[in-house]
Amino acid sequence: MTFAGKKVVVIGGSSGIGLATAELAKKQGAEVIIASRSAAKLDPVAERLKVAAIPADVTSDESIAELFRRTGPVDHVVLTAAQLRTGPFKTVAMEDVRATMEAKFWGAWRVAREAEIRAGGSLTLVTGFLSVRPRPNSAIISAANGALESLARALALELAPVRVNAVSPGVIDTPIRAAMPEAARKEMLAKTAAALPVGRVGMSEDIAQQIACLMANGFATGSIVYIDGGALIG
Repeated sequence: MTFAGKKVVVIGGSSGIGLATAELAKKQGAEVIIASRSAAKLDPVAERLKVAAIPADVTSDESIAELFRRTGPVDHVVLTAAQLRTGPFKTVAMEDVRATMEAKFWGAWRVAREAEIRAGGSLTLVTGFLSVRPRPNSAIISAANGALESLARALALELAPVRVNAVSPGVIDTPIRAAMPEAARKEMLAKTAAALPVGRVGMSEDIAQQIACLMANGFATGSIVYIDGGALIG
């Protein structure tokens, strides 16, 4: 697999799955551009990877339009960025519910609309397995993920010959979990690992590998790939 001569934009590329994807694409020869809301986080990563960086906010029409004005035509776009807020269905604030959809779903809509992706290139969205395996206190995330997967299928038709796919991770040990108390985080990850057929939780690199495969496979479009360590069959 090689991306030599290809221009790859990773939105959410300053940490977690996005960072792992940017690193992998760079190693495979791509010209990589990373984007995220925080320039403070973005710039040190860009310097380390020797890639370009453009601050961008997926909740802003103008910000995403400006991002793709600056990149020009590209070959592959990967979207991992989302700011999620959730809570018990009856009490979660409507402001938080709307903010989650604004970032996760409408953010993807903005990116798909504004990106000028060359024919045969790809857009890969990152959703999450709560779309098909909901859990308490996460109804809005389940709904947003399900909507995003439906959008990926629809865009595979609307944007053809650009290819559109989605990767749906299970439990991944990424920096987003750093907000949890360390003891609680370790306990949660250990319990999850013990319940999975593979015997471990996922890492950002696991998802990056699948994203890269979808980018490289010219026959893949409209696909939703669940990478969850066997959670859906466990």
